[in-house]
Amino acid sequence: MTLRNQLDEADLKILEIITQNARIPFKDVAQEVGISRAAVHQRVNRMIDMGVITGSGYHISPKKIDLRTCTYMGIFLEKGGLYSDVVEKLMQIPEIVECHYTTGQYAIFIKVYAKDNEHLKSILTEGIQKIPGVLSTETFISLEETFKRAIPVNH
Repeated sequence: MTLRNQLDEADLKILEIITQNARIPFKDVAQEVGISRAAVHQRVNRMIDMGVITGSGYHISPKKIDLRTCTYMGIFLEKGGLYSDVVEKLMQIPEIVECHYTTGQYAIFIKVYAKDNEHLKSILTEGIQKIPGVLSTETFISLEETFKRAIPVNH
């Protein structure tokens, strides 16, 4: 049985609401779903325990803290067996905010925020490209984040 099968319509409605606004008071969620605030609280805690809801926090606008260059980067490895060692080193670079093990031509695909192109160059040449096992990289600068949305709950 998948986790999705363990969620009822009220759970899915709660997820839909809180993914649109994580700061919404549970009393407002309860009113919209038609259950008590305590029931919303219990259901959210259960979904956290199940691993359906992961993490919590605030989204920070990178530009507001002077990180104006968003970049995606494909990383080629000398050999696939070096993946874990390379990822350990990538985790030490705070400007890397996402890391994915992928199929296709890159072994690793990352998302990086930098102050500007000079900062990005430093991250690349003094950080990423000096990691043992990294053969080469390919960089894609994002010109604009057109939209970003939560995972669709009711699909």
